[in-house]
Amino acid sequence: MSTNRVAIVEAALDAWLAAAPAPPRLIRGDQPIAPGRRLSARQALELFEDQVTSRALDVAARELKRTNRSFYTIGSAGHENNAVIGALLRLDDPCLLHYRSGALMQARARKLPGATPVWDTLLSLCASSEDPITGGRHKVWGSKALWVPPQTSTLASHLPKATGLARSLSLARRLRVPTGFAGDSIVCCSFGDASANHATALAGINAARYSKRRGAPTPVLFLCEDNGIGISVDTPRNWIRETFSNQAHLDYFRAEGEIDEIYESASAAIARCREGLTPVFLHLNTVRLWGHAGSDVETTYHTLEEIAAVEAQDPLLRNAKRLVECGVADGSTLAAIVRETRARVMAAAEEAGRRPHLKTREEVIAPLAPYDEIATRSEAERCLDGPSRAAFWAGGLPETVKTPTKRTMAAHINSALNDELALRPEMFLFGEDVAKKGGVYGVTMGLQKRFGQARVFDSLLDETSILGMAQGAAHVGLLPVPEIQYLAYIHNAIDQLRGEACSLAYFSNGQFTNPMVVRIQGLGYQKGFGGHFHNDNSIGALRDIPGLALAVPARGDDAARILRGALALAKTNGRVVCVLEPIALYHEKDLHSDGDGLWTSDYPPPGSALLPGELGVYHGEQRDLLIVSYANGLWLSLRAARTLEREHGIRARVIDLRWLAPLAFDAVREHASQCAGVLIVDECRASGGGVAEALVSDLSEHDYPGRVRSVRAADSYVPLGPATAAVLVQESQIVAAGIGFKK
Repeated sequence: MSTNRVAIVEAALDAWLAAAPAPPRLIRGDQPIAPGRRLSARQALELFEDQVTSRALDVAARELKRTNRSFYTIGSAGHENNAVIGALLRLDDPCLLHYRSGALMQARARKLPGATPVWDTLLSLCASSEDPITGGRHKVWGSKALWVPPQTSTLASHLPKATGLARSLSLARRLRVPTGFAGDSIVCCSFGDASANHATALAGINAARYSKRRGAPTPVLFLCEDNGIGISVDTPRNWIRETFSNQAHLDYFRAEGEIDEIYESASAAIARCREGLTPVFLHLNTVRLWGHAGSDVETTYHTLEEIAAVEAQDPLLRNAKRLVECGVADGSTLAAIVRETRARVMAAAEEAGRRPHLKTREEVIAPLAPYDEIATRSEAERCLDGPSRAAFWAGGLPETVKTPTKRTMAAHINSALNDELALRPEMFLFGEDVAKKGGVYGVTMGLQKRFGQARVFDSLLDETSILGMAQGAAHVGLLPVPEIQYLAYIHNAIDQLRGEACSLAYFSNGQFTNPMVVRIQGLGYQKGFGGHFHNDNSIGALRDIPGLALAVPARGDDAARILRGALALAKTNGRVVCVLEPIALYHEKDLHSDGDGLWTSDYPPPGSALLPGELGVYHGEQRDLLIVSYANGLWLSLRAARTLEREHGIRARVIDLRWLAPLAFDAVREHASQCAGVLIVDECRASGGGVAEALVSDLSEHDYPGRVRSVRAADSYVPLGPATAAVLVQESQIVAAGIGFKK
């Protein structure tokens, strides 16, 4: 912008304060600023100071950026009336905040003695390693002491977990899991009018309404800070009101006008949310000053006259006029607050600009994927004492069952879920059709009957909301196990894992975590059933997520032990873990021929678990060829290995990766060093981010002397019917590739 609009807005406030008329009378302390109003003189002055502080931080951000000392200029200028909500909420009301909620954060921090919100914000702006929330990884609003988990989204992708958090407050009480929150705590979630249109935002609001309709307490305050524009695209006049004021099971409040009127509306909205434990939509009118960010040239889409018209609505100027008019303070008093606050913030900014930054790769990624192997193993091997477990199973321990159908993967996962739910009162399981139906494939059969509707329940049909619920529940000390019905469905909601769940520990420097184990049913080979949506072999999007742990069992006994390891990894390290369960192997009993029963196994009783890096090894004495695979690929590879030995004299060792993130590179290399060649069987798409690329690269970069080949699925969706054989990895392909290693 060719003209310094920051200086123009500041000068307008200063000029008015300098020439402000004398107030008709002065009021003090707890006197209301107007008859019938709840806002007192003292509170009004505090709000004004918090708003001026927020504005001064925006100015400091731009000055620091101009001198290359800060890296973020999206500010809160024009949104300062959100300070009212910060003043009205309690510290035991968790807040998930929009990036323009700076004044709200200042007002909230006022409630905590010793808080240093100005200094904390400046360190965050400068990406200093001393920033107390992210450690220099991003500019966010966040504080462990203030119960503000950091949000990095710009498109309201935090709304589903806000709903999940609100829903979980009562769920935790029902499960008798202590949370530190009061029975009438509420969750505040702020966002902008433009992002209110995003599918993720609508999913979060819909999930809250749905939850309330089902009778579950869901005290979430959706705070829409409506400035009428998204970067350069205007929001149609009255769009937010028209869209959200008539929604069933969502109470709508409009906050506009003078500061005391906004205070009245916000008070009523919060009271309704708290007393009714119900979703509330608080529509706060704001303006946006100085463009979207410092780099935004607003004159490319607004005229100077339009810009000036918005600046004339500056809430600081309007609030100053109201405070003088009501006798809260005179112009000189308010001018002193402005002057002293600006000086204090700029002095702190000068120092913040000199503070250190993260330098090494190790420093940057430190909180991303914490792993205490000793503690995790101890937790994974924890179990009920013998008499308690025998009583739970009423004498029919699953490890003693010999019926083939009870020795499959599906049966063992069901038994393991029973054991873990009995052990962990904070654990609950939910998803589409998992309760009475017991899941599409019967894996969760009987769990709701045994553990009740609070611990095993059906969700609405929306993967985004399912993962949002899991994140919110994890925030309050629960251990959620959401089920995603098919792998193809996770792509509808992948940002809830990548942009939200897995980023939380990273952007809070490990202070906030949302441990969960996401069970995903997927992969191919279902004898042509269902086509792509039930046979999806694309795992690249999951393996691309920093910090996500991904396990894929192939056998029933391994599935039980992996589930225990996954729960322990989540619980002990605060990690997000996905367990991808191969549907085609759920009920598989045989390996080489019908009736051989070689793919069934005894149930491994609690006390044993599989953790990242622990491979499955078959025919470990063989050295002609190493076949590396997982899931359905392992089943196919073991069949192919027998054919290679019997018909071609090639003796193959076969290893099951079990964990695809992190990959056990060292262990694979060790096995490879003992074999003449390596064949990687990757049932996922050839260039779709499966494991073959990573393993081939690692062996090459470590100068493995033998030949390395791979067999991968075609770059294709999975079709319906027999045509699946044309695109999925087949046993014959593995055999043919193995023959190529014959000396």
